[in-house]
Amino acid sequence: MNLEQEINQSVFKDNFHKAHVNLLFTAAWLNHKVNRLLKPYDISGQQFNILRILKGMGCKPSSLKLITSRMLDKTSNTSRLVDKLIDKNLVNRTFCPNDRRQVEIRITEEGLQLLHICNEVIEHNIYDTMNNLTDLQASHLNELLEIVRNGNHFSEQPLD
Repeated sequence: MNLEQEINQSVFKDNFHKAHVNLLFTAAWLNHKVNRLLKPYDISGQQFNILRILKGMGCKPSSLKLITSRMLDKTSNTSRLVDKLIDKNLVNRTFCPNDRRQVEIRITEEGLQLLHICNEVIEHNIYDTMNNLTDLQASHLNELLEIVRNGNHFSEQPLD
């Protein structure tokens, strides 16, 4: 189904507006699909992202600031998400004895096991979702998305 049918809108101002809406719609569609797949494992896409970040750290601990900087969704409340993962025994948090403001976060063995299972589910989903693209088309899509992002640096300055 094309975008116009999906959102019941027949006309866009121009192709730039349509592309913008299409990106937003597709991102929301992908996020919904990932969250639906992870629901049986009682974690969200954002929590899954944190587990992957922590696994990538290896034996090294991570800070909330580092996790936030690597998150796909920069607006996530990383502290709240980590608290939920701690409650599920998927990560642990320790305070540095010399500086209680410094917190070290690590993935637990239980977190690694769940991540392994979820990674398989998500990997299958990626290929299932993207199977209508060739490798070259996927490469071009990546290039186009990077062009969009590189040409527009996000500013938190309010527009006047």
